[in-house]
Amino acid sequence: MLKILIENPLLLLFLVAAVGYPLGRIRIRGSSLGVASVLFTGLAIGSLHPDLKLPEVVYMLGVALFVYTVGLANGPAFVASLRRAGLRDNLLVTGILMLGAGLTLAAHRFLHLKPALTAGMFSGSLTCTPALAAILDTIKHSAPREALNKLLSDPVVGYSIAYPVGVIGTILAVSLMQKIWKIDYAAEAKELRGYGVATEPLKNITILVNRPEATGATIEKLIKDNNWDVIFGRVRHGGAISLPDPKSCFSAGDLVTSVGSTEELARVAAFLGEQSAEEIDLDRREFDFRRIFVSNPRLAGRRLRDLRLKERYGAIVSRIRRGDNEILPHGDTVLELGDRVRVISDRERMDEVSAFFGDSYRAVSEVDILTFSLGLAIGLFVGTVPIPLPGDAELKLGFAGGPLITALILGTLGRTGPMVWSLPYGANRTLRQIGLILFLAGVGTRAGYGFATTFAGEGGLLLFAAGAAITCSTAMAMLWIGYRLLKIPMSLLIGMLAGLQTQSAVLGFAMEQTRNDLPTVGYASVYPVATIAKIILAQLLLLFLMKP
Repeated sequence: MLKILIENPLLLLFLVAAVGYPLGRIRIRGSSLGVASVLFTGLAIGSLHPDLKLPEVVYMLGVALFVYTVGLANGPAFVASLRRAGLRDNLLVTGILMLGAGLTLAAHRFLHLKPALTAGMFSGSLTCTPALAAILDTIKHSAPREALNKLLSDPVVGYSIAYPVGVIGTILAVSLMQKIWKIDYAAEAKELRGYGVATEPLKNITILVNRPEATGATIEKLIKDNNWDVIFGRVRHGGAISLPDPKSCFSAGDLVTSVGSTEELARVAAFLGEQSAEEIDLDRREFDFRRIFVSNPRLAGRRLRDLRLKERYGAIVSRIRRGDNEILPHGDTVLELGDRVRVISDRERMDEVSAFFGDSYRAVSEVDILTFSLGLAIGLFVGTVPIPLPGDAELKLGFAGGPLITALILGTLGRTGPMVWSLPYGANRTLRQIGLILFLAGVGTRAGYGFATTFAGEGGLLLFAAGAAITCSTAMAMLWIGYRLLKIPMSLLIGMLAGLQTQSAVLGFAMEQTRNDLPTVGYASVYPVATIAKIILAQLLLLFLMKP
């Protein structure tokens, strides 16, 4: 069997994925390793024989796909976060990562570790696979050929030993501090409604307008003056039903449908009049509603107001579903391929509206090979450009950092003329997952034999303890400085901590605690900077420690 696996790397690849992925879904006390279990499966199988390893191109392709799709998805959120407190948040994350690098140097001196092992421990304790990829790329271009295989296995060994506590230690830190500080996530969610995140499901109600103050101003002015975050749908005036115009006014006795959160709808209903038991949205004789896929590439990256749906089709968008989240649309909301928009329109024009958006599930399941390949090629080229450093050293972003930075730029642009850089949500998630599995399976099998030898030796437990100290110290420092000194809401802060760790498992745990999507805002705001900073710090650590 070993001989068959050694001679058939594709069989080895899919065996590692098939065994490792379901193991990662096993939960122990509410936590699981997730897709990272593919790495440990690769290590276990690779430890059986020194030749039982996947070709190098497998993990190189995997990490390039992973970071490129992450960058495309997070580019707009990264830029938007900078308009709030992005500079403060990213400086905090960078400072904490520098603390982690300092602790890693101290562990290196105290435990007399090998440079490559130390750099791998740094990336593992902070759970950053792109940083590990950058370390491997640096070694590949700087180490002598005769020692290359041994040096390439050292960082993966350090990473693999420190990685589990990188996930578990962070989760334990969050659990401990939220209990000590007695965090009320529900109260924070009410205060952070302005972040545009679905902190609770959207609902639809019908309101009877019967208060005098509701009839004197235009709908547009009422929304602005009262800071309402709702969408008005149908309006029944007398016996006629129409779609509201921002410049029109309500009249006493009108029935109007409204979409928003429960609390926001209660505010609107109290001002306009009272909630009605009559559901006029169920009357579909004249106006109908439909969920439509956004598959028309000409609409990707465009603001909702620029589509002029009301003027062109007499239609409005009342909700947008992106992935598993429902978004309340506004004029500045930017559409993405794969969005599902809920449209209210004249029944006879619904097919026109549907054709305008595209409404093709097949189209949003496909990838534009031209823009995807071109963007990835640009990113890989950027990764090869040397950046000079003091002392005749040079730094390359490699096949992890180059595609990430390029993807952040292209993801923010969205489109350049007819070329759409962004990917449909489903296609992005699929490519991201495939890329991560390729990378973890590749590096796991290539380092398995060295990992077993090292962990069974005298230094294995010490390396694990050092990784735990780095993880717990950085996590506690991040939480204490962010919450106590900078007064960052815990709902955002634990998302930022997940972003600092670049760890989706921690993000999932954070969302379970808050029961909303607010942690994703903190996560997206620091994820790109955290990833780039860890890539650079990991390479600097390696270059510094390898200097004679």
